[in-house]
Amino acid sequence: MSTTSTTYLELSQDGGGAHKFYEVGVQGLVVTVRYGRIGAAGQTQTSTFATPQKAQAAAARKVGEKVRKGYAPAVPGQRAPRSVTRRQVVSAPSTARAVAPVLWRFRTGSSAFGIHVDEERCWVGNQSGDVYTLDHAGEVLARFSLPDGVKCLVADDFWIYAGCDDGRVYDLSSKLPFAAYDIAADVDIFWLDIHEGVLNVADRGGRLTVIDHEDEHQWSRGGRAEHAWMVRADDRAVYHGHSGGVTAYAPDGGGELWHTPTRGAVLFGWQEADAVYAGTGQRVVQRLAKADGALEATYACDSAVYSCATSPGGRFVFAGDAASSVYCFDRDGTRLWKLGTGGGSALSMQYHGDRLYLVTTDGSLVCVDAGEAAIAAAQQGTVPVARDVKLAAALPTYAPATEVSSVTTVTAAPAGAVVVECVQQGGRMRVHVVSDGYERSWNVQFPRAIREPGARYVVDALHPASGGFYRVRGDIRRLL
Repeated sequence: MSTTSTTYLELSQDGGGAHKFYEVGVQGLVVTVRYGRIGAAGQTQTSTFATPQKAQAAAARKVGEKVRKGYAPAVPGQRAPRSVTRRQVVSAPSTARAVAPVLWRFRTGSSAFGIHVDEERCWVGNQSGDVYTLDHAGEVLARFSLPDGVKCLVADDFWIYAGCDDGRVYDLSSKLPFAAYDIAADVDIFWLDIHEGVLNVADRGGRLTVIDHEDEHQWSRGGRAEHAWMVRADDRAVYHGHSGGVTAYAPDGGGELWHTPTRGAVLFGWQEADAVYAGTGQRVVQRLAKADGALEATYACDSAVYSCATSPGGRFVFAGDAASSVYCFDRDGTRLWKLGTGGGSALSMQYHGDRLYLVTTDGSLVCVDAGEAAIAAAQQGTVPVARDVKLAAALPTYAPATEVSSVTTVTAAPAGAVVVECVQQGGRMRVHVVSDGYERSWNVQFPRAIREPGARYVVDALHPASGGFYRVRGDIRRLL
């Protein structure tokens, strides 16, 4: 006769601290763990053990670990869920004399924070959970429908990730998006960056949390200030911008490298090879040297800076303010022009291929001509007539995979595809490569929602990451 038991714990702290649950269930050989924000469905992980006794012992260890961290027995549903922070921003009409050299504009229908632009596509994510992809001419290609508002879009080589208000980070690199990271329930995302598969999260409490490719906590820092809106990462450091300035930490272990106070709280950050740019609430963008945090230049605006970006090497510096204006500066800080966005305040921006892309409070993705000739023409008051992009009638729409049954099945692996398998390892479910030609001891970064003990999957390709693991590229299919 199989043994069945369930233990439900909660950790709830005042003042906006932790508010999360942890549930461990045992049924025979199977241990099921469910965890997340109180009031939410949470994430589920399942492990299978050799005997019921080993399953019970593993469950007891998990409960003991949580109790030592402050969790206590509770009754589901007695504590009310806390609302997730939605960014409340003020956007005033622009006082600029004219509109910037906008080439085209696409309206998503909801305030937009997320933006990413690469060689092939432009991505925009809004507070309704919609992510649209467009080509550089402005034609809408596809739509992803995510469960909650998109806080930011970031890229790590080929892979595109969306950080959302539900506390998860979704991989949008294939047709079937999936939750690649489930951030701790007490971490309220303001911004994130991903570098070589390592997730860096800046949050409402002013903290920096670092999570590895297996969605496991590595280290965190905080306490200097609050409201951390900026995080950027490279091989040398993680650059964390908050209400007290910018702090650089060593990526391995989080030792502090330098700290530089800024003129006002940091609201946005951009990075180039040798410098980081901090847009602040005190109407400036400040350029700091990555080597030591030294202040190299200041770019003065007329309102709080919501976003900033540069052309390669910092030749031109751009800023978007709270009054629906966009600025262009020379490298040394000379203002070349201030013009209206024509679509609300720019909450985020990116420069790519002589164009500046903005996402705004009115939900628009705006493409601005930012080549040298266009910048010079705008100084003289000459700008093009903007084109409004229309939504395609039959637009492909993709939603995340939330369970095994949502994944397409195949009976054989196509030529050139790679087979991977879910295995139990040290009480955790990992994914390893089955196909020849790969390092079989390496883990594969893989969606937790569709992991099932012993299951095999076919993926289009695997790419090695510097941390000693593989990342999936292309579609995922269940192998029957």
